[in-house]
Amino acid sequence: MEGQTISIKGLNGKLLVTLGPGRWDAAVQLLYDQIEDRGEFFRGAVLVLQVGDHTLDSEDIRKLQARLAAHDVKLSTLLGTSPETIRSARRMELETRLEDDSLAQQEAPARELPPIDVNQYGSEGVLVKATLRSGRVVQHGGHVVVIGDVNPGSQIIAGGDVIVWGRLRGSVTAGASGDADAVVCALDLRPAQLRIAGLVALAADDGKPRPKPEIAFIRQGQIVADDWMSVNR
Repeated sequence: MEGQTISIKGLNGKLLVTLGPGRWDAAVQLLYDQIEDRGEFFRGAVLVLQVGDHTLDSEDIRKLQARLAAHDVKLSTLLGTSPETIRSARRMELETRLEDDSLAQQEAPARELPPIDVNQYGSEGVLVKATLRSGRVVQHGGHVVVIGDVNPGSQIIAGGDVIVWGRLRGSVTAGASGDADAVVCALDLRPAQLRIAGLVALAADDGKPRPKPEIAFIRQGQIVADDWMSVNR
């Protein structure tokens, strides 16, 4: 799979998957490998697939739909620059453009994110100014900052830190690429599941209010949470 790339992002309750250039069989196999390796993440997902300049006919799309359906993944939208691909997708009754006008996202080429030093000033990050509702997935190779709540059933996966300016009730992964120095911060930190690097913690919700913001991080081989303002790391 050398030279192949894939990008996966949350998009209005769906997953936007962007495949890179090269041979179609190699590009789509990378998608299949991701689905097989991360079955729970993809199960029940609705897929928006950006294939770029790959040219697909109706049979290619039919095979793609069948392979995805075998893993409980539905293909709803097929984006691309090839007229033949678009015609074939419409014959298969698929959407061929995003519902809104955010076409910049569908035109962006897939790329491999470079390794990120989370201690370096100006590290790459994404800002989400919205409440993440159930089914929403935000995935980014750097830091993720959410101004809003993260509701149960939603998910954040970040290569760096995760900061939530609100209530964190969904599942969150920081340091997804193995960065044990990553942290998770929230004004109300009660996630359904919290991962940092290779460690997992299930938050116990005792029903008591948490008036102070908290930060979760790895200390002596386990995930701990403390007062956001008092921790000196």
